[in-house]
Amino acid sequence: MANYESVLIARQDLGASQVNALVEELTGVIKAEGGEVVKIDNWGLKNLAYRIKKNRKGYYVLLDIVAPAQAITEYERRVRLNEDVIRYMTVRVEEFNNEVASDEEVAEAVEA
Repeated sequence: MANYESVLIARQDLGASQVNALVEELTGVIKAEGGEVVKIDNWGLKNLAYRIKKNRKGYYVLLDIVAPAQAITEYERRVRLNEDVIRYMTVRVEEFNNEVASDEEVAEAVEA
């Protein structure tokens, strides 16, 4: 099984409990296909860089997933069909990044 990081953006008019219910539903899809969600990181409501489907804000959620490829395929199919998700991206990674970058490290990376 491979490691994946998935970020999704949910609509701004959802409540925090609705976003949690959406994440629980997607977690259930991954578990049903034989995978596991290692970590769920809810970043909260953030401003978008540009409007997406008439939304200026969105709820960001990061999922660290260990699953076979067919579980990710089914997960992405369900995310595409869900009208509450306005964007998503799933990337295969070698290992999960557990460290948090400080503001200075981010500024140095941008300048380089």
